[in-house]
Amino acid sequence: MGKSHDIRRQEIVEATLELAAEQGIKNLTTQAIATRVGIAQPTIFRHFKSRDAIFGAVVGWAADHLLQVLEQLEHEHTPPDDRLRRLLQQQLAFIGKWRGIPRVVFSDRLQVESPALKAAVREIYHRLLVRIADLLEEGRVCGCFRADLDVEQGARYIGALLQGTVMRWSIQDFSYPLETEADSLWSFLRPALERR
Repeated sequence: MGKSHDIRRQEIVEATLELAAEQGIKNLTTQAIATRVGIAQPTIFRHFKSRDAIFGAVVGWAADHLLQVLEQLEHEHTPPDDRLRRLLQQQLAFIGKWRGIPRVVFSDRLQVESPALKAAVREIYHRLLVRIADLLEEGRVCGCFRADLDVEQGARYIGALLQGTVMRWSIQDFSYPLETEADSLWSFLRPALERR
């Protein structure tokens, strides 16, 4: 008995991420994905209409996991500063496990050639910033963070720090564990956020 549609789609997404990490996405073919999964190349198109549909599924899968971390942290009854620190740790740990994510997100295919994929990433990034801003506002109200903190600007800066950290790691060919950068980020952010 063959694998279910959902399991096969998941295998294709994971293979795409692995190959993107190894070789980038410019030359990533559906044949290479099929070979990695262990299926015939036409089978790919039973699960995805096009190569862009695969990249869209990759972006959606990564977003679901990254936003799930935020949702879990929202339901915890720990101080906002602790949740923000753990958010940094968990986001970087997840991306560190799936090195293909920055190769897909920062690629020309996504940034220039596919407006639909770019719009999807933009929406995900917006949702992430809204959640971070909410966390900063909660911390501002309860006194963990500065009363004069501009939470929307703070969320944008945190997003930019995360992006820059991931981009630097990708440019350096994943030569160090990404999750180790979380403590340095937090050491930089904490004094800027905390009540004086």
